[in-house]
Amino acid sequence: MGHIRLFANGLRSDHPVPGLPFVDDSHLPLDEGPEAIEEVGRNKGEGMWGRFDRVRRNGGWYAFTTDPLNHELGWVVRYHPDHGRTVLLMSDGDTASWHTQWSGDVLLFRAGGYWFDGATWYRPGQVWDPVEEDYERRKARAAVTVSAADMLDGRADPARANVGKVTAFDPEAPSGENWLDHLALWAKHHQEQDKALPLEQCIVDLATPELTGAQLVGIPEMAELGGITASTLRAYLSRSNSEVPQPQASVGGRDQWARAVVDDWVESRQRSAEGIRATMSAGDRDSLAPGAAEVRDRFAADFHQVLWERPDVRKRWVLRQRNEQSVREVSDALAWNVAASLDRILPSHLLGATVRHAVLDDFSETFNLAKDQREQDDEVRWWHLTLSLPIGKMLDWFVRHHPDTAYREIGEIMREAHNRWNVPPQESLRTLRQALSLDGELSEEARETYFALLAPRENTD
Repeated sequence: MGHIRLFANGLRSDHPVPGLPFVDDSHLPLDEGPEAIEEVGRNKGEGMWGRFDRVRRNGGWYAFTTDPLNHELGWVVRYHPDHGRTVLLMSDGDTASWHTQWSGDVLLFRAGGYWFDGATWYRPGQVWDPVEEDYERRKARAAVTVSAADMLDGRADPARANVGKVTAFDPEAPSGENWLDHLALWAKHHQEQDKALPLEQCIVDLATPELTGAQLVGIPEMAELGGITASTLRAYLSRSNSEVPQPQASVGGRDQWARAVVDDWVESRQRSAEGIRATMSAGDRDSLAPGAAEVRDRFAADFHQVLWERPDVRKRWVLRQRNEQSVREVSDALAWNVAASLDRILPSHLLGATVRHAVLDDFSETFNLAKDQREQDDEVRWWHLTLSLPIGKMLDWFVRHHPDTAYREIGEIMREAHNRWNVPPQESLRTLRQALSLDGELSEEARETYFALLAPRENTD
């Protein structure tokens, strides 16, 4: 999914997004609750839809609906009983996708994906946490919330601004340069509402050292940090590749990213399936994972033996101009085909589930044995975790041959062990690493590099 473009702020939003125009939302039943918003679009006509979901732990909710007057546009609404509501206008085709981003603790986004949960600002979620099944929460350094009251210093003139109408709204129309005048007009309407949220609590933006000019980088530097060419990064951006974070600013018409966001992006690339494969295949002439390279070399030798060293076979196909070097090249090519088709020899998705269940079964047996032997009172101690020899060797084979799929399954193992037995993820990882050290064939350097990519990171911000 690409990045979603926001068109405008709803006039009754409590938290205006900087730079976006304001559009009249008085035809929406915002004060009647999420059910009423859903009902505006749900099953009301062809191409119209609406939905709402509640946030049970705090009494909040989020909803979206097709605009009843302009079906090309849609509205999304996020409400929190203490922090008010956000109302945004976008393409109707993007509302459902945005709706999913507002689940959980997310209240609003700013600066290209920085998000706020009501107390803390976080950087855009990029590095996946397999235990939580969500992106890691990485706090924005020394972030300060900028309110509407902070931005309205008396110089803005609401008379120079206007409120748009959804029926005449043009998403491609250029944004005005006098946004503070529009904010002043919004504030005038806002304060006329019953039980209006004080302007000091209406969030407009954030300020953090991460977003200062000295911490912003452009495409060339970002590409270099990511280990790709600038042209490749530009191609990703032109396709709105969602794996590339949104820029945090535009300086002189050029997109700029916070260095902290770029560092997280680089880490996420290293932990991606492609990054895992690149790490584990470093140094191999065909960029194959260690296990796949072993298969290639083994079959190359086998093919050469069959095609060259057996006279009964050789005489059937070797021409006079053929020589051993030619046959060696054919053998290597055949062997590469086998190694590259490894998943057809043993499907990794089937093997992955098998290995995961086998490891968790070993863990379960450890806990059951500890209980039977009464080695503790009420709580089974996770430091007794071990892997049996066959499971350890199978896990080692899996990592060597399918490092990216094994990475995902090990994440699932850590998550399941944490959910079932409250085992700290780092302890599950320690057990697996120790098993591969004792019973595996992976080199120490490759093993340490691989497990370093799996290690949960502690947020020290």
